Amino acid sequence: MTRFDPLFLDALARLDGESRRRRLRAFSPVSAGVRFNAAKQQVVDFSSNDYLGLASHPALVERACEWAARYGAGTGASRLVTGTMFLHEQVEARVAALKGAEAALLFASGWQANASLVPALARLSVEQVGAPPLVFTDRLNHASLHQGCAAAGVRQIRFRHNDLGHLETLLEARREASGLRIILTESVFSMDGDRADVPALAALAERFGAFLCLDEAHATGVLGPGGAGLSSLAPGGVHLIMGTFSKALGGMGAYIAGSRALCDWLLNSASGFIYSTAMPPAVLGAADAALELLPSLDDQRRRVADHGVLLRDRLIRAGFSTGESSTQIVPVMIGSAADALSVAQTLEAEGLLAVAIRPPTVPDGQSRLRVALSAAHSEQMVERLADAIIRLHRPV
Repeated sequence: MTRFDPLFLDALARLDGESRRRRLRAFSPVSAGVRFNAAKQQVVDFSSNDYLGLASHPALVERACEWAARYGAGTGASRLVTGTMFLHEQVEARVAALKGAEAALLFASGWQANASLVPALARLSVEQVGAPPLVFTDRLNHASLHQGCAAAGVRQIRFRHNDLGHLETLLEARREASGLRIILTESVFSMDGDRADVPALAALAERFGAFLCLDEAHATGVLGPGGAGLSSLAPGGVHLIMGTFSKALGGMGAYIAGSRALCDWLLNSASGFIYSTAMPPAVLGAADAALELLPSLDDQRRRVADHGVLLRDRLIRAGFSTGESSTQIVPVMIGSAADALSVAQTLEAEGLLAVAIRPPTVPDGQSRLRVALSAAHSEQMVERLADAIIRLHRPV
């Protein structure tokens, strides 16, 4: 106990009173899509981003163990010192091939990649264009992209969520302004499960000479031919593609894919890459195996899509709002943080894990259950979840 602790305790008490305090809870995996909670109760996990059920896939586990046994537990240094292994280059080559890009660069996490890329592009604009960048951002972008803008010291030019007409107006109004034009958005939005119109975004970027950055964290593996993501719908039209191995690919880490010149610039200017120890062999092994498996998982991708259609249909017919979701992420809009917590707690008591998402992650009055569907779920599991939600909460 220090003399500063009363400040922390008062702040935490305020969060408690607003039903916004976050706490860590330990779970133990049983099988893909199923966990034990702290009470040793078996629960079906509808909150994990393991969309294809790969986190426990034998091929990923085997290659992670094999590469750790052969190459060691760690890399010992950053990539630019002595940390780079041929393993990193092998995984980067697989990523580039998946994304139809010239090159790729690995990062320790999606947050790190997003928070690093904006300052690196801002520096490029200042040094090569002679003016700070003009950064156009979707209002519902992930917090890591907002952090990147803050770190770069740029003021975001925000457009209404997925409103490309509004984006076009903002671009047109600044047609004569100096600075590199950068559009930052996601292909699938993590709290709403809706999609950006990537071909239309690419067309706008081309028309206004803008550099298009697309966060594909929740699309890679699940959407697009062979799980290549929505950037595959606009070949050559997306200039920077960020994605992760920690969601549909079942592991950990992230990447940026694009031109060779882009990746070389990030290697020289992205602080999250330059000053971080290189990803270890076990993590690389899991990523390599997942990328190898990805083209063969069309049945799993269809199953995930079918689960989404089933759950949305059941909930909408019962009067619930699932927003504009069209993917494996289905928000079940509840309203108040307290109500969302109550429903989530009751569901868990019944063996269904659907975590409540509350402010500040989502706006006040828009607390929700964020349901993340997986190929590991059966149709019966999804029906059971729908039945329980409909029974436990009356939509306003």
